[in-house]
Amino acid sequence: MITNRITELDLHDVPQMYHNLKYNDGEIYFADNITSIPGLMKQFKVNFIAYVIVTEGRLSLDLNGANYHLERNCSLFVDRKMVIDNVKHTENFSCVICAMSTDIGFGFFNKSLLQSIMHIWTNPVIKMEQNEVDLMMRYYELLVFKMEHQEMNFGRETVRDIIRCFAYDLLSNINKHLDNDGEGDILRQGDRIYRKFMLLLAENSNVNRSVKSYADELCVSPKYLTSVCRRHGNYTASELIAASIISRIKQLLLYSDLSIKEVAAEMGFDNLSFFGKYVKKHLGLSPNNYRKANNYGQ
Repeated sequence: MITNRITELDLHDVPQMYHNLKYNDGEIYFADNITSIPGLMKQFKVNFIAYVIVTEGRLSLDLNGANYHLERNCSLFVDRKMVIDNVKHTENFSCVICAMSTDIGFGFFNKSLLQSIMHIWTNPVIKMEQNEVDLMMRYYELLVFKMEHQEMNFGRETVRDIIRCFAYDLLSNINKHLDNDGEGDILRQGDRIYRKFMLLLAENSNVNRSVKSYADELCVSPKYLTSVCRRHGNYTASELIAASIISRIKQLLLYSDLSIKEVAAEMGFDNLSFFGKYVKKHLGLSPNNYRKANNYGQ
């Protein structure tokens, strides 16, 4: 769709634009050789998370109005709602790209990786060492191999585990490139509030759904907490809370033996009907139909 003359790309648009995907399960996509994608050079906004590793050549682009130049071994993080424009690349440009839904991306978050996550939200380009890129490419090659041998058991679960390991090693590598000297002295109040909020989300991802309760614990107003979240990560506090909860719900629905009623209780929903409406609002399907659509138990 078109909003304010900027094309908005949703995750389901990806396979329609580019048919040579290496992996596609509706929530996570891996691809390379993306220069043939129609409309890549036009201004657009993404409604998903994307991570790009440049393997050859050079790339330049504007991200939310700021210009970035990438060369071989540079990585680029693109968050939801970011506007991409003025994309240019050399003829020999090649890359690997991973795109995923926001709630899947949130599922990779934990306390120990918070520093890396906050860094790439504000500094989306990282120059990596060759051995670090080699490790990321090994994950990519393993994923492609796995998808070429889909007769193997537990295909989807193991693919998710590979991608989770990819994310953890990626964020660990990013940590190596951060300059932490004096960080505690220069953090502004908003930075501290945001960091504390994200830590609380990591600790309370299964029960607390109230922005006000988090705001109260942080001794700020809900309005201020939301403004801090918008400034740091392009999300409202409510959206971050929902992403955390939905990520956990999806894990329980797809990878546990709990009944729908037990999943609802585990996630702090006293009313099964309200749980069903909550899941359908965020996933587009009832909990039972979501399991069926994802071949649960097969």
